[in-house]
Amino acid sequence: MQKQDDVPGSFRDRLYTIDESGKRVWVFAKKPKGRLTTARNITGILLMVFFFTAPFIKINGQQLLLFDFLHRTFVIFGVQFWPQDFNLFFIGMISLMVFIILFTVTYGRIWCGWACPQTIFMELLFRRIEYVIDGDSHKQKELTARPWDTDKIIRRVLKHGVFYLISFIISNYFLMYVMGSDAWIKLVTESPALHIGGLTAMAIFSFIFYFIFSWFREQVCTIVCPYGRLQGVLLDRETVVITYDYNRGEERGPLRKSENRSETTKGDCIDCNQCVVVCPTGVDIRNGTQLECINCACCIDACNDMMLKVGFRPGLIRYASEKMIAEKRPWHFTVRSGAYTVVLSVLLIALSYFLFSRNPVEATVLRSPGMLFQEQDSGRISNLYSVKVVNKTMHDLPLEMKDLSGAGMVKVIGNNPVIAKQSVGEVVFFILMDRSKIKSSKTEVEIGIFSRGKKLDQTRATFVGPEK
Repeated sequence: MQKQDDVPGSFRDRLYTIDESGKRVWVFAKKPKGRLTTARNITGILLMVFFFTAPFIKINGQQLLLFDFLHRTFVIFGVQFWPQDFNLFFIGMISLMVFIILFTVTYGRIWCGWACPQTIFMELLFRRIEYVIDGDSHKQKELTARPWDTDKIIRRVLKHGVFYLISFIISNYFLMYVMGSDAWIKLVTESPALHIGGLTAMAIFSFIFYFIFSWFREQVCTIVCPYGRLQGVLLDRETVVITYDYNRGEERGPLRKSENRSETTKGDCIDCNQCVVVCPTGVDIRNGTQLECINCACCIDACNDMMLKVGFRPGLIRYASEKMIAEKRPWHFTVRSGAYTVVLSVLLIALSYFLFSRNPVEATVLRSPGMLFQEQDSGRISNLYSVKVVNKTMHDLPLEMKDLSGAGMVKVIGNNPVIAKQSVGEVVFFILMDRSKIKSSKTEVEIGIFSRGKKLDQTRATFVGPEK
């Protein structure tokens, strides 16, 4: 039967994993092997090690990475960012978006195949467990088609039990990134009655991860993930993706014994279909760049292995751009990629500047609302203020306020105000000014916030006095 993609003038209007009736076509991917697969596995293992160890790594008492949206606490490589640091987040997000665009324009979906958590967990954990319990791709097909018997029930219960256990572990680590490892330890060691919300979130995340890795699988990449949909906008003829060299491979045809293909119209593609059976998303890469392709390089290793076995030169499927294949030319840096690089560099420089110039303490002085000036017994005029201090450092800060303009003096209410580390504190104080120094009803004063003799921040306030 001729495939839709092979019919002249036709186009594919559905995913490879959906048949004509709209039903799911399950992908039984053959276990890949080869140089690129080994490199990808090593990369994935290193990233998994980072994922499972990062919550327990602390710098200056802070978790390495923390994204607690509920309490608006964000820690990146041990540095805590506050809502007051929104400008850093804004520049950082723009830089990340440009970075993704740059690499997609230049290298395609290399992120999806080599570094995406969905791909790493699926290929290095869940699919390998499936190979151990159900067997290779052929045995998996046979087991699926076989009637339910004792052996099939045992395998299914064992596999899905292990799948859920791993999903449960992943969900717990995910919670550590959004609530903190210290809070997670309390969650699992204290009474469940104290952590109903956290335990509910744990159960929900466990089920979601189990559903994704046991059933939804490659549909995440082809249906849910917006990054895959962006390919059609970002990729061009000079983008490096996994490409089939049609000039060399066509016309396809099986290899005959003692056949000299140079004397026929056949190309180097022997139509073995190995590039298809190893694809985790069911793609036939010989039909060109497609939505489902995640640039995992499984097809490259499978094709190279077959080329070496039949005595042909490897590289029939390789990382290349469409222009490289059509014009038989080497890759070069494009003008568009260069423009993205310049924009990204400017953004990274700006982000680095804001990071290194970030003030560890921020203060906001507010004059007490509804209160006018007061005249003291000494003849001085006083205004009551409060200052909110954000202490972003990892140590407590004893504070001292000074009037830098020299027009008055500061008198703090209470003794030795101290702002605890990683917290927001408030200090109430008076500014006292001699009547002779008041020139108008409103006078601008500079307030300096000091700790142990070192100026931490400087802010401006308005002093209200009597009319002259």
